[in-house]
Amino acid sequence: MDHKKSQRIFKQSQKLMPGGVNSPVRSFAAVGGGPVVIARGTGSHIWDVDGNEYVDYVGSWGPLILGHAMPQVVRAVSETARNGLSYGAPTRQELAMAEMITSPMPSMEMVRMVSSGTEAVMSAIRAARAYTGKDKIIKFEGCYHGHSDGMLVKAGSGVLTFGVADSAGIPEGYAKNTLTAQYNDLNGVEALFKANKGQIAAIIVEPVAANMGVVLPKAGFLDGLRRIASRERALLIFDEVITGFRLAYGGAQSVYKVTPDLTCLGKIIGGGMPVGAYGGRQDVMGVISPVGPAYQAGTLSGNPVAIAAGIATLKALKPSIYKKIDSLAAELEDGLSSAAKRVGTPVTINRAGSILTMFFTSRQVVDYPSAKKSDLKAFGRYFRDMLEAGIYLPPSQFEAMFVSASHTQSDIKKTIDAASAAFKRTFASKMDS
Repeated sequence: MDHKKSQRIFKQSQKLMPGGVNSPVRSFAAVGGGPVVIARGTGSHIWDVDGNEYVDYVGSWGPLILGHAMPQVVRAVSETARNGLSYGAPTRQELAMAEMITSPMPSMEMVRMVSSGTEAVMSAIRAARAYTGKDKIIKFEGCYHGHSDGMLVKAGSGVLTFGVADSAGIPEGYAKNTLTAQYNDLNGVEALFKANKGQIAAIIVEPVAANMGVVLPKAGFLDGLRRIASRERALLIFDEVITGFRLAYGGAQSVYKVTPDLTCLGKIIGGGMPVGAYGGRQDVMGVISPVGPAYQAGTLSGNPVAIAAGIATLKALKPSIYKKIDSLAAELEDGLSSAAKRVGTPVTINRAGSILTMFFTSRQVVDYPSAKKSDLKAFGRYFRDMLEAGIYLPPSQFEAMFVSASHTQSDIKKTIDAASAAFKRTFASKMDS
């Protein structure tokens, strides 16, 4: 493929933006070479500025569960925009979105709209501290909860991709109130509560981790967190920015039947537009201004155009959609696994519904340390081979692939065929080295 225009634009971008990008993983630094610059997308496909076409498994990192430029979403955005882009005042759309969120997620008795997943997490943690009167938070290594100061301690996603254990620029006072445990390890959580008796406000967790690659909770893990939090009078926060309305209409909490005190949402509820939300029990949300003492505000919170995109997306999410995307993802998982086995490429695939990660390791991946055992050089070679074959994957070993309702069996077959060829080249290259 010819990438000359992308290369030229990226070179110019590096002069004006840190690393040439507005979010680190987009730089392709983890996989080598410069990024392709995207011009447009339709359905399950995207095109770069050089005219190259790709089957897309990034999907804007999860929001596009229906696919790119879905007519009903574009129409909702266009019609709403004609009446104005933003008011900084209440709208009927906000109430409609609140009803659509709280109905399938009964744990969210009240909800507050914000503009990103990062903002949702930051605000939920503030609410938890205000409600409990405690300062410390437990998070899990490799779980990414946005880039607010306290959450960039042993985080996943781009932080893990670039090997940054803790971000620079965070005062020690923030970090000392963030305690870390291993995902799927209840004993570690118990030990932290014992060592910090009466000081822990909340446990925050991705119910299905998706930012160190997809890692599923072991049986009893989420139930155990619920039990410990209740016993210790701490709150349990589910970060469902990725899993909300993705694993099921009611999110991971409906799949695993565990009720959190607070939930953070984003991505799908914006239909591709910048949106976040947090909510939970009425008594907990009662600490939020203007009815409570914990202040949180946002000029663009509940933006009518973004909300319109989200409403149109949620309205389209029928049971048949989930059946289709889960089935296609299972077909992709089976095909990739079989192709890898045929040539002896050691991989482990973790899948939860329509999200999956193929780790370049033969070991089971159950937490941050096991994810880190992956062969990053092999993944980099595989990524570049797939890109040249017209398959656009997340440019990091530690991210998730997303299957949308626009993907077809033809897309899946093309992906498996391309992977089979890439495995042969990657394995041969590894043997030669």
